[in-house]
Amino acid sequence: MSSHPQSPNQKSSQTSPEINHLSDRPDPFAALRIRDFRLFAIGRILIFTSFQMQTVALGWEIYDRTGSALALGGVGLAQVTPMILLTLLTGHVADRHDRKKTILFAIFLLTLCSLGLAAISYGKGAIAWIYILLTLIGIGRAFLKPASDAFVWQLIPINMFTNAATWNSSSFQIAAVAGPALGGLAIAILGNATGVYLFSALAALSCFIAVAVIPKRPVTYSSEPISIKALSAGFKFVWHNQLILASISLDLFAVLLGGATALLPIFAKDILQVGPLELGFLQAAPSIGALTMAVIIAHLPPFRRAGLAMLWSVVGFGIVTIIFGLSRWFWLSLLMLVFSGALDMISVVIRHTLVQIRTPENLRGRVAAVNSVFISASNELGGFESGLAAAVFGPILAVVGGGIGTIAVVFATLWLFPSLKNLGALADYREPDLETSEVQTSKV
Repeated sequence: MSSHPQSPNQKSSQTSPEINHLSDRPDPFAALRIRDFRLFAIGRILIFTSFQMQTVALGWEIYDRTGSALALGGVGLAQVTPMILLTLLTGHVADRHDRKKTILFAIFLLTLCSLGLAAISYGKGAIAWIYILLTLIGIGRAFLKPASDAFVWQLIPINMFTNAATWNSSSFQIAAVAGPALGGLAIAILGNATGVYLFSALAALSCFIAVAVIPKRPVTYSSEPISIKALSAGFKFVWHNQLILASISLDLFAVLLGGATALLPIFAKDILQVGPLELGFLQAAPSIGALTMAVIIAHLPPFRRAGLAMLWSVVGFGIVTIIFGLSRWFWLSLLMLVFSGALDMISVVIRHTLVQIRTPENLRGRVAAVNSVFISASNELGGFESGLAAAVFGPILAVVGGGIGTIAVVFATLWLFPSLKNLGALADYREPDLETSEVQTSKV
């Protein structure tokens, strides 16, 4: 991606041959040429592979044991509740304490939870114990998300933020392709989910090692004592930055309504009538599309009209969701899921780049925590909403209605935030000075 202009105080930190890899032609691998960023990206692939393998295993096991769509929705609810409740605290921790240590603590907790799920699955323990462990997983992810989101931007110069955002999202998508496929294949071979949880624990432990070897960097953390004002600073910043608020709100409600992944076990088993291996392919399909789009974006110049690109991508996401809901053909359903991931990636890259470019260093953890609430609400609460809607209206109507709702969200966003459609090249929306941030954002 093209680089942003350097400020005088950044020149000295960007003079090494490894970092100063700039030319007139965008370098699609600029961020990956930095060793610490590569290590972090490997860690992300491993931990998200762990998450995705568990998602397939949990969906298959819970639906197989209960036959309840509502029980599937509860998987997301159990994880997102602590993430929302702990938002203010985890953001403050990420801005005030060593982010690397916070990341390692969270990964260690997630590893233990995976081992606990393996024990419950092997012994056919009560479903209630699974939800208890999912709550602990939610706590671990609540601390992991803001700390890791803020930590990664310490590893690269600001002129590589757009490129890093693309590969940061790509690392998740690589895991989201491999994880479901490995999870579905393991269930098909082993005949149960126990082995999947063990593999998940191993992947999380490997992530722990990858992050642990990243050397410590000098960072000035926030010195504000804990208070309501300090805890709420991230929300205040987002509220005053209308472009950030608009972009993450659009993603929240679009995915909240249009997400169909929580219902894939139902579509696989009851509607498309396929097995766990095909379920793994369905789970991986959105990430295949997203990863393909990420590679395309990395090789293209930056979006010149980022706002319109984001809005049209969400409209397309709603359309392919509707087609998926109506499909009875496995390959058509698979293709629509691929398209949904590709279109979602456009929105993800634009949103992540905009948020990081506009956020001051001393607020990165708290703003990342706010962003994680929006993401978690769209994904996990979206899963609960899908499960509830499927239990009441049936899975087909739930997905088709969600796709229609996603398109309606785009029009509502345009009405509430008309300036979003005028968002141009992201290089024009650099991080504001701390003293003038509120003045600048009020003009956006």
